[in-house]
Amino acid sequence: MGFIEELQWRGLIHDTTPGLEELFNQERVKGYVGFDPTADSLHIGSLVPIMLLVHLQRHGHSPIALVGGATGLIGDPSGKSNERNLLTEDVLAKNLDGIRQQLEHFLEFENIENPAEVVNNYDWFKPFSFLGFIRDVGKYITVNYMMAKESVKQRITGEVGLSFTEFSYQLIQGYDFVWLFQNKGVKLQMGGSDQWGNITTGTEMIRKMLGGEAFALTAPLVKKADGGKFGKTEQGNVWLDPERTSPYRFYQFWLNASDDDAIKWIKIFTLIDQPTIETLIAQHAEAPHQRILQKAMAEDITIRVHSKEEYQRAVMASEILFGKSDAATLESLDAATLSLITSEVSSFTISRDEITKGIPVLDILATHSSIYASKGEARRAIQSNAVSINQTKVAADSVTVDASYVLKDRYILIKKGKKDYFMIEIQ
Repeated sequence: MGFIEELQWRGLIHDTTPGLEELFNQERVKGYVGFDPTADSLHIGSLVPIMLLVHLQRHGHSPIALVGGATGLIGDPSGKSNERNLLTEDVLAKNLDGIRQQLEHFLEFENIENPAEVVNNYDWFKPFSFLGFIRDVGKYITVNYMMAKESVKQRITGEVGLSFTEFSYQLIQGYDFVWLFQNKGVKLQMGGSDQWGNITTGTEMIRKMLGGEAFALTAPLVKKADGGKFGKTEQGNVWLDPERTSPYRFYQFWLNASDDDAIKWIKIFTLIDQPTIETLIAQHAEAPHQRILQKAMAEDITIRVHSKEEYQRAVMASEILFGKSDAATLESLDAATLSLITSEVSSFTISRDEITKGIPVLDILATHSSIYASKGEARRAIQSNAVSINQTKVAADSVTVDASYVLKDRYILIKKGKKDYFMIEIQ
């Protein structure tokens, strides 16, 4: 199937300008997506425009990722109820570098006929004077046209209002398209449906300033079936940066998707082909408790965002923390996976000298940690078979925990009841 046909099947088209399909039938198309550098990492909400570029490249066309160094200094009012804090140039440079590195996980930049390219609109805006911009660019778009945009109307009628800085945003984004059309031969801009007004401002400016024809394509904004905001958890945004969101939590986000969401999301966010996805949907319908769709989706996305090794660690950590493994499985884990588990549970430290001498298990549970409020409570838990060390039940309250219990020279995993885990770190 062609690029447009694939996007339609995957549910990735919300709006397009007329003639787009004919354009793809005629030539290799250069298309771009803009990324907002408000942080040094993208989050999973950014995966939709990333996937637009991925599919564009996979179908033989040329993707360009525009990282908005200039527009990031101003702030896009689209979908925002308040004006954002403005970024300094130093913060912006740090954010741009982080985003560039993440985009390299998805797009091919070398050894290919249609390599991806990253551009920064600050490069062409930096030499622009204010008077030069309003004279050479601003005269082509009327205030009436700008006021008619939904993103502007919502803010104008709201309590907060809209500053001139944010009002000018669509002109600046529109000029990005003009510059890329003129200097890079870019004929297509893509983005989320909330960007339709900004994108079509660019196509209008190309028509008026250059007499050219450019095109727009937007994808629907992803929503959760229960009405919750996509990409948000109790911990906040789900980031692509493993320092902000661990590969384990990233994996768990997709694994915990509802069945209704998984049917949509596996098409949007993975590269699994149509026949395979249709087979997975049928298999999932026959045995929904096995979470076939969620597991396939979580595997594909976690491997591409992080790595196969991080995916495997996330799976192993999940099996440990959800009680689907034994002592032998725990002992087989590498230090990195044990460290990952430590980051997801409460932890306590004990000195290496003390553990080498040996510590009574009741002291481990109630003195060196607060796993239990008292030794008496810990003793009763052991007697009721409710305490495990390294996935093995503690047989008696007279047990001494020593160096033989230490995994990878650093860790001891304690389980309280059916699902509460604690890690003892040896230091």
